[in-house]
Amino acid sequence: MPASGAVTRNTLRRQIADALRDEVLAGRLQPGEEFTVKQIAEQYGVSATPVREALVDLSAQGLLDSVEHRGFRVHEFSIADYRGMVEARMLVVDGIFRRHDPVAHPPGPDVSRGVALVSIRRRGEAAARAARAGDLDILIGYDIRYWRELARLVSDNDYIADFLHRLRVQAWVFSVPYLRADRDVLGWLWSGHVDLVDALTLGDAEAAAEVMRAYNRQSLDWAARLEARAR
Repeated sequence: MPASGAVTRNTLRRQIADALRDEVLAGRLQPGEEFTVKQIAEQYGVSATPVREALVDLSAQGLLDSVEHRGFRVHEFSIADYRGMVEARMLVVDGIFRRHDPVAHPPGPDVSRGVALVSIRRRGEAAARAARAGDLDILIGYDIRYWRELARLVSDNDYIADFLHRLRVQAWVFSVPYLRADRDVLGWLWSGHVDLVDALTLGDAEAAAEVMRAYNRQSLDWAARLEARAR
């Protein structure tokens, strides 16, 4: 019985953490917004313990700040933070390409890799369509899953994949308020998901690397534009 209770609480803890993360990504919880364990527990109709654990988990992921005697606050990432995320992503992805060829295929057919690439490509197609349409709600969900699966496949290292996933979520948390306030997101949101997975499928390492270089340049250019606007 205690084991069953622990499993239920851990599941609830993950569900609450996922729901709150989605609230932040959707912009319904704004950077700097504060709330208490009691407020969240009442909102979801659950006890305080799994809520507190979920909030601690989100704090460890860098999405929330603990405010002494007041509860929690949605973390406010700066433009410098975002630039740091992009640069960290650049270094890690470059390291993956330098350490081994992420497009190399082992001798003989690799059915599991092929199945994974098909699945990733489908997510990429959905993300690219949403990006071209400027539909952030659809884009964010598919984009996060696309990059998480792709990172696991090309790095073959769960620690690297989890680190890149954390950067991805943080980058979206930073970006969402700016993007929702920008009525002219059509035409410049990155939509190269399919180009990247196609390059990997074809075994073209240079093409895959160029897609990533172009994406990183676009991200840093956007950070520069945000800085210019803030002056």
